[in-house]
This record gives sequence, structure tokens and C-alpha cells, in this order.
Amino acid sequence: MSSYALLVSPSANRVYARQAADLTVAELGVLTETVLAGRLGAARAEQIAGVDYLTFDGALGGDVLAHIGQVSTAFALFERREGDLLRPIALPRLDCLDHDLLTILKYQGKTNELFTQLLLHVTVLSSAGASRMLSDRLRILDPLCGRGTTLNQALLYGWHAAGIDADEADFEAYAAFLPRWLKDKRLKHTAATARLRRDGRTLGRRFDAELATGKQAWAEGDTISLTMALADTRDAAEVFRTGSFDAVVTDAPYGVRHGSRSGDALDRRPLELLREALPGWVRLLRPGGAVGIAVNLRTCPREDAFALLADAGLEPRDTPAYRRFEHRVDQAIQRDIVVGVRADTTLG
Repeated sequence: MSSYALLVSPSANRVYARQAADLTVAELGVLTETVLAGRLGAARAEQIAGVDYLTFDGALGGDVLAHIGQVSTAFALFERREGDLLRPIALPRLDCLDHDLLTILKYQGKTNELFTQLLLHVTVLSSAGASRMLSDRLRILDPLCGRGTTLNQALLYGWHAAGIDADEADFEAYAAFLPRWLKDKRLKHTAATARLRRDGRTLGRRFDAELATGKQAWAEGDTISLTMALADTRDAAEVFRTGSFDAVVTDAPYGVRHGSRSGDALDRRPLELLREALPGWVRLLRPGGAVGIAVNLRTCPREDAFALLADAGLEPRDTPAYRRFEHRVDQAIQRDIVVGVRADTTLG
């Protein structure tokens, strides 16, 4: 067993950067507890030659290194030799598209991209899809998708993405952005907007895109799909097919003034919205699928969120590894992650 040092990616968000190391320790803890089944030792903060690293012991054979490469803040990895001598190790990445897909869009209230990646990673690791995340195109749903940060992160990994949002301005912004970005990158794709209808009634509108990472992939039909619905998230089970997603990943409304918009679901208290919407989200999960939600503990206490997950038929994940994601966003928001897994194959 060898010793390793992980250099954490810097963040433009100074508040998040101060907490990134602790959040990465938590993320590595979930990784070790799930797909790696204890093959990594506990991570700890350590200074080497005056630089802050996270160090841990382990054997990086098999798929271990590939999984470490997907950790949200993994910037560089080194094997420790004598003293302060470090040998760099290349980190495999799932990324199949240019990273500016995540960073180009700038708008008030946008979730930090590193946190979005963390939330997605932890949720998928908790699901049955974790065993396929390095090889298959998973299907991810964000039922409160806003302007698509989670959708773009899923696409970046080469996974199929779907979202729902009730804000028409956000829908229009994303439906304009993605085709333009794909054209600028000269990627083969189709994109179209249409009415969203079910059983003779109009639920809203939908934006659909299909893309490939290269001409050869397009010719072979190896494509990635994206659907965004302009609809009420409480109608999610009418918008998408039952049992069609590996994970549901979303930021719940934080219930603070600067995070609400009159006339759509974000104006609702987060616990009320989750109580009404979660049953529909769970119906869309495959057996073993997981729901991961970022919540503001000031308006959505952890235990209350767990109770809603359980009432919807999910098994909350509440081990010490999952208890380390609480962190400060600003004076009004103390953010945390809650995860529940659909274990009952009779659901839906």
C-alpha cells in the first residue's frame, strides 16, 4: 500500500475555496464507503513543502485511480516518495466536452460549478449506477434545473441529461445557449423546441437536443441526449417515463428572498415543495437509483428532509461520511446534502 497526495483545485469563489478541502475529505469518504469498498484510507489535510494537500493511503489498482479522477476538486495527484518528493500521476477524467460548457454562462444565483459536480458525484456514487459510471451513459434528471448547470455537468461526463423548470426565462436562456455552444464547438447535433403534451393536455414546452463528441461517433449513432421541460416539477412523472433515470440531482429552493421568484415553484417553502414533488421524482428512478438534494439547513433542516425522503420510499444515507457536507454559502444559507436511495423494486 502506498501513500498519495491530492492537490485540491482552486476555486474562484473564496468562501467555497476555504471549505473545499473539508468537502473533498467528505467526498472521498463517500467514494471509499461505496464503490471502492474501503480500498482507500482516511484522507487528511497535510502541508508538504508549504503547500496544502490531502493525503491518504491506498492501492490504486483496478478502477480506483479512475474513480479518484472524478472527485470534484481533484486537481493533481502525486505518489509520495522519500521526504517531500512527489511523483505525479495522471488522473483519468470522464470529461468528453470542453469545460467552458460549465463556465461560460454567468448569472446571479448560479451554483458554484465545483459544488454541482460534488452533488452529482455523491448522488451517483450512492446509486446502483455507480458500478457503471465509468463505462455507461447514465441518465440524470434535475427537476429544478434553472439554467442548466447540472445538465451541463452531466453532458460533460457524456451522460444523458434531463431537466424541468417552471421559469420561462431560464428555459429560453438554456434553449438558446446550448445550440449556440454546440455550433461554436463544431459538434454534430440536432436541437428543437416544441409543445409538451400528455394525454391531450399541454403541460408546457420542451427543448430537445442530441449531440455527439465527434463526427465518427455521430455516424455510429453514439449520441448524448438532452431534454429540458418548461413545466411544474410536481408534474415530473407525467413529463418523463417511469423508471428511466439513474439519479435525480437538484438544488432545492433555499427559501431566502434573493432565491425566490414570484409565480413559480421557487416561491414555495422548500419543505412544502419537496413534500409535493418527491413522490413523482421517485417514480422516475430505476431500482437502486438515488436522489441527491442540496438544502439550506436554515429553512430545510436535515432531519425534516430525511423524513420526506423516507415518506417518498427512499432509504436515507446517514453514515458519518454523509454527515460532513455541511458548509456556509452566505449569511442566510448553511448548505448541506441529503441523499436517499430507492431500494424497493415495487415502487412506481
